[in-house]
Amino acid sequence: MLEGRNLWELVEARAAASPDVVMTVDEAGRKVTYGEYRDAAERAAAGLAGLGIGPGDVVSWVLPTWHESLVLIAALCRLGAVQNPIIPIYRDREVGFVTRQAGAKALIVPGEWRGFDYVAMAERIGADDPNPPEVVIAERSLPDGDPSSLPAAPEPPATRADEPVTWLFYTSGTTADPKGARHSDGDLIVTARGMCDRMLCREGDRNLMAFPVTHIAGPIWLASSLMYGLSNVITEAFDPKATPELASREDVTLAGSATFFHMAYLAAQRAAGGERIFPSLRACPGGGAPKPPALHTEIQQELGGQGILSGWGLTEAPILTMASALDPDDKLATTEGRAMPGVLLRAVDLDGNEVGAGEEGELRAKAPQMMRGYLDGSLDADAFDADGWFRTGDLGVIDEHGYVRITGRVKDVIIRKGENVSAAEVENLLYEHPKVADVAVIGLPDAERGEMVCAVVATAEGADALAFDEMVAFLKDAGLRNQALPERLEVVEAMPRNATGKIPKHELRKTYAD
Repeated sequence: MLEGRNLWELVEARAAASPDVVMTVDEAGRKVTYGEYRDAAERAAAGLAGLGIGPGDVVSWVLPTWHESLVLIAALCRLGAVQNPIIPIYRDREVGFVTRQAGAKALIVPGEWRGFDYVAMAERIGADDPNPPEVVIAERSLPDGDPSSLPAAPEPPATRADEPVTWLFYTSGTTADPKGARHSDGDLIVTARGMCDRMLCREGDRNLMAFPVTHIAGPIWLASSLMYGLSNVITEAFDPKATPELASREDVTLAGSATFFHMAYLAAQRAAGGERIFPSLRACPGGGAPKPPALHTEIQQELGGQGILSGWGLTEAPILTMASALDPDDKLATTEGRAMPGVLLRAVDLDGNEVGAGEEGELRAKAPQMMRGYLDGSLDADAFDADGWFRTGDLGVIDEHGYVRITGRVKDVIIRKGENVSAAEVENLLYEHPKVADVAVIGLPDAERGEMVCAVVATAEGADALAFDEMVAFLKDAGLRNQALPERLEVVEAMPRNATGKIPKHELRKTYAD
């Protein structure tokens, strides 16, 4: 494993140590070695410097997962700029809000991608901004310049406390304006080191980067790759059919990253029959949302390897917990692992009092990878309690051995006739029904009950649609208490999911609210 105080040090170190090792390969078969990556990043840095971008400048960028996107990350690190990746599913309202609040000097976009004109969006945003960012079009290319014209790279800080903010990652903003979390390179590096340690990463691992590189997990995996010499199989957008085929062709050893992706790999394996499509698979890293326990076992038995190695974290504090490749199967199936190195966790009740081991409460955290606060500092007071613990908003249980099980969101608890219903509990049970391919449980307004429990399910391929009475009988047989039984069932052809694989429950609530 290589060490570095910032990402550019890691780029230089890996290029020197493994210049001919393939860093990325994409769906078109294009390959980039670590040596080529460093050289391309320096040329892009010189091109961006020619546009006036330098240390401390905020650069927003909205790009798919391309080789060029990863090159851009390194180029901006070389310049000491503050980079603000924006997931490509965002549109005018969100992107405009982010670039204005961040004070972006430049906005880097593709031309047209997947039927959407990003240049036109950037122009509309600029028209409403008194200080619009310069629009840079990166259509499978980046600004190019002579590396000899570059000034010296920014000096890495001597300590973590001295690290400058070099990243602005915005939360999803599904219920309010997005919130910009301020991070340093060191936050990503310490997270990557802990993650790879838990997964026993090794040089030669081939990782499937199926999620958007603009998600905070993208730069974390980049840091992991630089430290451990991993090769990454990248795809500009996840496709349930094409992406598993790509991963199979490239013989991946690690296949992440969220429940939806794992379901797609499993479906591809079942469609292929007995021969394993990922013959070298070691594990499926996971995160983003709690997994159904049955999914871990199915992955392990049918795809091979160790199954799902889950982690849990937030944009504000990435990967707070993660499973270890050395954990027993029952913990791999039912938990999100234990706290990462240096992370402190506690579960508290509604009054902020710590609860005992095995009791449900809101999870709060202190961690070395914690954000340096929000860009809008007025949000920090609500984000942290009086003792400096970050309020994650997630409900969970910490057992006597430190393993963490996520039970839902504080705002996602369904309160039915004054009793709390865990959506995750019902979802995990319904996932085990042979007619169910995917499931989301939501609370809907109800005059009598306050909220009613509604199950939204996607039907498994080749199966008849699940009937309401059939669902209720199954859940009763599984031991679900009557108070948690759904009063409503909605059957859909496919579950809606965003670019990171999460189910947008707020959209489901809008759809099915009477």
